[in-house]
Amino acid sequence: MLNFVAMNYIQGNIKHLRSLKKLSQEHFAEEVNWTRSMVGSYEEGRSEPSIEKLIDLSNYFNIPIDTLIKVDLRKSKDLSFIDIGNKRVLFPISVNEYNEELIEIIPIEASAGYLKGYADPEYIEDLQKFNLPFLPTGTHRAFPIKGDSMLPVKDGSFIIGKFVQDIHDIKDGRTYVVLTKEDGLVYKRIYNRIKDRKSLLLYSDNKKYAPYEVKMDDVLEIWEFKCCINTQEYDKDELKFSNIVNLFQELKVELKSIGK
Repeated sequence: MLNFVAMNYIQGNIKHLRSLKKLSQEHFAEEVNWTRSMVGSYEEGRSEPSIEKLIDLSNYFNIPIDTLIKVDLRKSKDLSFIDIGNKRVLFPISVNEYNEELIEIIPIEASAGYLKGYADPEYIEDLQKFNLPFLPTGTHRAFPIKGDSMLPVKDGSFIIGKFVQDIHDIKDGRTYVVLTKEDGLVYKRIYNRIKDRKSLLLYSDNKKYAPYEVKMDDVLEIWEFKCCINTQEYDKDELKFSNIVNLFQELKVELKSIGK
C-alpha cells in the first residue's frame, strides 16, 4: 500500500478522469475489471489503491503512475493527453484565466535538463508560460537556440514549435526542433527518410556544419517551427541586402545538392 502523503491527488484524479470519460462508477468498474464498491472507496478516500490497481489505471488512461499520483489532473478539461510512447505523456494545453492557450518556455539555463525532465510532470508544471494570440491551435513550446548553425537565427533566440504528433506529417526541407536521446535539443532542417531508412536527415543552414542522420529510435519529440523570437539586435552589416542575398543563394545551392 502507498502512504497517505504520496496519495494526495489520486483520489480526485480517479473521479475526474472517470467523469471525463462520462462513465458511471459501475461502468468504469467493468472497464478496469474492478468492483463498483472498490471505485467508490478509492474516490471517497476510504481506501488507497494498491500498486496493481494503479497499474490498471495507468494502462487504461495511458498515463504514467507517477503522474496519476503527483499531478492534480483536475486542472485538465478533457482527455487530450498525447501518448508519445513508453508511457510518456504530453500534457493538455495550458490556458490562462481568459481561456487563451499558453506556451511553455524552456529557459536557456535549463535546456540541458529538458532531456531528463521532459517526462517529469513537476518539471513541466513549473515552466514559465506566455500567450501569443496569433498562433494556431495546438500544443506549443518555446525552445532556446544555441550557436550559429541555423543563421540568420541568432544564438539565444527562441523557436516557438508546435508538437508533431504524427511523424509522417514531417515535410522535407522544413525546420523543426528535435529532442534526441544522444544530442538533446537541436534545431535543424529535416528531410524525412522514415519509410526507407527509419531515420531523419538533419541539416544546418550554416554550411560550415555537416549534415547527419538520426535514427527514429533515438528521437523523443519533434516540434514544427511556427515563429522565432530573436533576443539580439542585428548589426547593420548583417542587414545589408547583398549579405542576405548571398545567404539565400548559398542555401539554394545546398538544397539543390540535397535533392540530387
